[in-house]
Amino acid sequence: MKHAYIFPGQGAQFPGMGKNLYEQSARAKEYFEQANDILGFRITDIMFNGTEAELKQTNVTQPAIFLHSVILFETTPDLLPEAVAGHSLGEFSALIANKVLSFEDGLRLVSRRAAAMQRACEINPSTMAAVLGLDDAKVEEICSEFKDEVVVAANYNCPGQLVISGSIEGIKQACEKLKAAGAKRALILPVGGAFHSPLMEPARAELQEAIAKTQFSNPTCPVFQNVDASPYIDPVIIKENLINQLTSPVRWTQTIQKMVEHGCDHFTEVGPGSVLQGLVKKIAKDAVTDGIS
Repeated sequence: MKHAYIFPGQGAQFPGMGKNLYEQSARAKEYFEQANDILGFRITDIMFNGTEAELKQTNVTQPAIFLHSVILFETTPDLLPEAVAGHSLGEFSALIANKVLSFEDGLRLVSRRAAAMQRACEINPSTMAAVLGLDDAKVEEICSEFKDEVVVAANYNCPGQLVISGSIEGIKQACEKLKAAGAKRALILPVGGAFHSPLMEPARAELQEAIAKTQFSNPTCPVFQNVDASPYIDPVIIKENLINQLTSPVRWTQTIQKMVEHGCDHFTEVGPGSVLQGLVKKIAKDAVTDGIS
């Protein structure tokens, strides 16, 4: 059986994240200071001492979570993944863990991605909503009824938990329809925009340009990618999938199911929080889960 490492995405941040790591490990401190230089601002000041509101800015959140996950992975001895995956942003962390990307290139891409997504949000004011207690197929059916507004399934987190994404008016109307159809909850989320929807197209084009210029190496193990939940080892395809991820749904439920089919029975979450461990347990009840945080 196989040991998989999984990496969290946006929403896992918390004030003080990474501070103990910085103070207790000279190697971790080197990584953090290198990150400050690459980013051109002291992200460590915001991570260690900033408020929740400061950490929620997309240009801070994404690199902060990436750094916390990757530096934990790089400074914990004897981690040998046989498969990796990451939830949305976490896919970049996964690609450091299986040696596809260097730390420096990964951080530059994450920073570029965050800035591009922020700009896309400003071009098209939009939002997301969590839908609980309704079958995925029913959610998809209701989303497909919207012709004049953008409303799409964005995050398949676990059975009975799906996030939708789209225009502000579309999501409002969809929430009412979903509750009428039997959803336990359909709750608009405090996010900056419609991530993983067609409204992220401006960001996708910008990220494509950055990824095209970045060296992707052969991986040490497969990465199961968000766009179709399948395992990949070809750097050319991994690049394509990473670009398309911005406008495609995160198929996390399907990813974990596919990893189990490929023999993964132990999932270690690396990074802030334990959300992914909880999701894995809801998708694959017999899997062993733990975390490095």
